[in-house]
Amino acid sequence: MKRPSLPSFASLPPLSAVAVPLLTCLVTLGALTAWTAGGHAGRPAEVTIPEGRVLIPSGAEATAAFFTLRNTGGADDVLTGVTGPTGHRAMLSRTVDIGHNARSMAMVRGATVPAGGALTMTPTTLDVMVSPPPRLAPGDRLTFTLHFRHSPPRTVRARAVRPGS
Repeated sequence: MKRPSLPSFASLPPLSAVAVPLLTCLVTLGALTAWTAGGHAGRPAEVTIPEGRVLIPSGAEATAAFFTLRNTGGADDVLTGVTGPTGHRAMLSRTVDIGHNARSMAMVRGATVPAGGALTMTPTTLDVMVSPPPRLAPGDRLTFTLHFRHSPPRTVRARAVRPGS
């Protein structure tokens, strides 16, 4: 009966052939751990929204609300929709030029809130269209819920103001 032979040390790879890749992996793992522990691996979006403004309606079709969304996180987020006060439809909309000094309103599916930045709604850019417009007096407040792709929904109030103020 023949005994199984043991491998000889001559058939093993040299120590440097094993040590170099192993040392490289350990240094890389240590660097990634330090990078993450130092807060550099990225932070999720952190969206805050102070009180907004809603225009006192001048017509019977719709009015608009405006908010400034600040993202102090390390990743972009996307505003995907808005829920308005009960009995009123709220939609993200944007003013678009249609030529010959004319503008129109277009519905928007989403708007990016940049990491470390802000998204500011204005009458000539992005807004929240509210239809039908509620009856409002200066100082009244409406509640809206803003929905995001990555962050939880945020409920915020908008104070009624006269157009132009």
